[in-house]
Amino acid sequence: MRSSTAVTLVTLLLAPLPMRAQTVPAPAVSDTGALVIAIRARAAGVVGAEVAVSYRDLGSGRRVDLNAHTSFHAASTMKVPVLLEVLRATQEGRLSLDQGILLVNQFRSIVDGSSYSLDPGADSDSSMYARVGERVPVRELLERMIVRSSNLATDALIALVGADRANETAHALGATEMHVLRGVEDQKAFDAGLINTTTSADLATLLERIERGDALSPANTRLAKEILLHQELNDEIPAGLPPGTPVAHKTGSITGTLHDAAIVYPANGAPYVLVVLTRGIPDQAVARRMIVDISRLVWEQTMVTR
Repeated sequence: MRSSTAVTLVTLLLAPLPMRAQTVPAPAVSDTGALVIAIRARAAGVVGAEVAVSYRDLGSGRRVDLNAHTSFHAASTMKVPVLLEVLRATQEGRLSLDQGILLVNQFRSIVDGSSYSLDPGADSDSSMYARVGERVPVRELLERMIVRSSNLATDALIALVGADRANETAHALGATEMHVLRGVEDQKAFDAGLINTTTSADLATLLERIERGDALSPANTRLAKEILLHQELNDEIPAGLPPGTPVAHKTGSITGTLHDAAIVYPANGAPYVLVVLTRGIPDQAVARRMIVDISRLVWEQTMVTR
């Protein structure tokens, strides 16, 4: 029979996020119910913030889902299913990692097929535009898409394999609430409300499948993790961890939105998956501090229970 404490914790988990002031940093916590309370308290310190968190301890099976099925603009986290689809295409012989792709900066809108180009100034990897007109290996495009979050590499790969195939791969792996519709900077699609979306639960599912090795072949599993481990944008989840902790992850950001989805590898035990999605925070530095603090809370909870 459930205790009243357990019922209370479940109620807290499902209740809407409170928006009360919170200025005192939350203490370390030792169970998932208390972790939920601490995360809620931290999020409540930012008026208007919406936060979703999914945590999976792959050793103990402990998990937290907070607003985990709420849909968010995926931003660059949609590059995870693109990574998976490209690697699956190589397994099936549809592509080769060493295949050279003519890099162009011209793509077709999903609305009407009209042409659009990407803005180098809005891309975190502007150096990739110097390669336009060259043949770039699929392997390099994959790396740049994740490690530097290159939008140009992303749209080149989506043009190659199709957003619909990336979407199908995500759904086949259990990320059924995620929707990959298009590449980056398709303004007509954005204006029409056609955006890539995800939930924290779906991103956690994909990362867990990668870590467990049942999403890809052994060789491609190693490659996917290697690419994610080389991520150069490390100011969110990794910044809440002890220095040097390996993290395989993908960030995402647009105006008022900041995400990070990670596999964390503690030195003293099994890895864990942590996904934090945020929106409604105009100042990215404020959103970043929140993700860092949530990452630290989860790390402390994980270490206390081991």
